[in-house]
Amino acid sequence: MQYQGTRRVAIVGGLRIPFCRAHTNYARCSNQDMMTATLKGLVEKFDLSGVQLGDVSLGAVIKHSRDWGLARESVLGSGLAPETPAFDLQRACGTSLEAAILIGNKIALGQIDAGVAAGTDSISDAPIVYPDEYRNILLSSFRGRSMGDRVKPWLGLRPRHFKPSLPGVLEPRTGLSMGESTELTAKEWGITREDQDQLAFESHHKAAAAYDEGFYADLVMPFQGAAEDNNIRRDSSIEKLAKLRPVFDRSENGTMTAGNSTPLTDGAAAVLLASEEWAQARGLPVLAYLRYGKVAAVDFVNKEGLLMAPAYAVSNMLKDAGLTFDDFDLFEIHEAFAAQTLATLKAWESENFCRDKLGRDGAMGSIDRTLLNTKGGSVAIGHPFAATGARLLATLAKMLNEKASGRGLISVCTAGGMGVTAIVEK
Repeated sequence: MQYQGTRRVAIVGGLRIPFCRAHTNYARCSNQDMMTATLKGLVEKFDLSGVQLGDVSLGAVIKHSRDWGLARESVLGSGLAPETPAFDLQRACGTSLEAAILIGNKIALGQIDAGVAAGTDSISDAPIVYPDEYRNILLSSFRGRSMGDRVKPWLGLRPRHFKPSLPGVLEPRTGLSMGESTELTAKEWGITREDQDQLAFESHHKAAAAYDEGFYADLVMPFQGAAEDNNIRRDSSIEKLAKLRPVFDRSENGTMTAGNSTPLTDGAAAVLLASEEWAQARGLPVLAYLRYGKVAAVDFVNKEGLLMAPAYAVSNMLKDAGLTFDDFDLFEIHEAFAAQTLATLKAWESENFCRDKLGRDGAMGSIDRTLLNTKGGSVAIGHPFAATGARLLATLAKMLNEKASGRGLISVCTAGGMGVTAIVEK
């Protein structure tokens, strides 16, 4: 689907609001509030007021029915030209990275010159609905042709109809939460509590250090009284983490705690992508290039751990690109849970897994942990589901730009047994 040669996809830069634990700073904010504020900040940062972009793609995982046009409404309040089109997208935790891949493909094929990929999520403003029985009463009454027909359904109203149905994070096919599923994966791969706590400690330490050195100064804008991600624990220690009780398997065999898992988080993030020519014409920087993306899924109901799809997606992506781990300088792997990240790393180190599951001749190899999530990971920073991909992309692009060369890998696991991955180069 092209009439010209492909173009490189420039990452101009990104911006986000601080990621905050649910029911704290953003307790009264909607997805649209957070997303619009973030886009406004991006418009101001790159002097885009009144500018018409080719397209904007964004989404949210937990979403009100009122937000059926979330992307378009957020754009209309952002300061971009009203003629800028926008569309909603949702691929669970990989939403904004998938949006970046789609916007990037449009730029590469010459369909647009510039666009924004973004994501937002709010646990604090989660939709609350009532049971279907109550909904049926309302609809039956609405459909009534006479006064009697409208009144009759209400005779079946019962107190139980007023018990709200809260949104859940259970997988419909298994009935397990993401944490419960990952606890099974931790046991399958022999991921210890000590190793999980160590990764969590490193995540907090790296994130705090990144803020202290000013790395996030131009990536994170203040919002609603927050200046930095409020889940970061500067005083975190292995000893403190070790005192926390398991939360998904409460028996003596449980290994996953609130300390080595991501918290429920509110937030939004956005990234500006463009052709090199468009960026140069506007005097905007090119931090790095989005070179490739890949998605995979696993049969988590019968065969594989819920969050193991990135192991497959990364393998397939590297096969396509003719690369190995040795060709990468930085790795940004989403820490849904410390156990999930460690299980994925262990899978790539396993000759049996790589041969039997990935169709390789041998193990993919180890990743140097000093190159992994060097500015902090999701365990410390937080994880507003649809926003994390944009956070990772903006962070990685800035790091590569500071290095003035190099290649980075992004990997995001998602609900539904999927994984979204990408390659970024300077």
